Amino acid sequence: MSKPIEATIVVVDDEPSIRDLLVASLHFAGFEVETAASGSEAIEVIEKTQPDLIVLDVMLPDIDGFTVTRRIRQEGIDAPVLFLTARDDTQDKVMGLTVGGDDYVTKPFSLEEVVARIRAILRRTREQVEDDPIIKVGDLEINEDSHDVSRAGQSIDLSPTEYKLLRYLMDNEGRVLSKAQILDHVWQYDWGGDAAIVESYISYLRKKVDGIEVEDGNGQTHKVDALIQTKRGIGYMIREPKTNAES
Repeated sequence: MSKPIEATIVVVDDEPSIRDLLVASLHFAGFEVETAASGSEAIEVIEKTQPDLIVLDVMLPDIDGFTVTRRIRQEGIDAPVLFLTARDDTQDKVMGLTVGGDDYVTKPFSLEEVVARIRAILRRTREQVEDDPIIKVGDLEINEDSHDVSRAGQSIDLSPTEYKLLRYLMDNEGRVLSKAQILDHVWQYDWGGDAAIVESYISYLRKKVDGIEVEDGNGQTHKVDALIQTKRGIGYMIREPKTNAES
């Protein structure tokens, strides 16, 4: 009995060896895969296939991956895009996210990492279309309809920017987000792009979200476990604290 198809993916890369490896790996993981070797072919295949996700090399022989993304977005195709980039270059990554990409993987990459990123993107995008307005990480909750935020049953008052930042972190639970990604998503560079503002707002959020005090069963008051974490030199993430059993 064959596996059910998890999603349809278009893989775009001009290197046959990389393309073939990705196709084999994604087929094995349960995805249906279509391929293209150039930007112009990619646009044709994407228009025809209407895929659930696109794996797109930045450097293509005719038009680059950023241009491909702009064009399909102009045509109303909103399938998420995972960029493959040959350089670990922040400018490339920011450009990819700015034109409508969802994530990036730097070459050389592991096939396991690509499959994991694809599943994470699909999970996030599918969750966004579900009806439940509540997003949870541990005992922290956001109600997307009312914009109410609470932790351990206590209401938290956030500014619109703090709310947007927290929502972005929670949408990407367990994933480290760089300052560049946060700048692009939360501020869209409207005010000049100084990364220090990310640090300031993370600090504000920490005080409000991780500074809450609760009473335990013995009547002792203590702070809740920290959810917002710093990965030095990389960025920030939010995730539920590990229990002793998981440590």
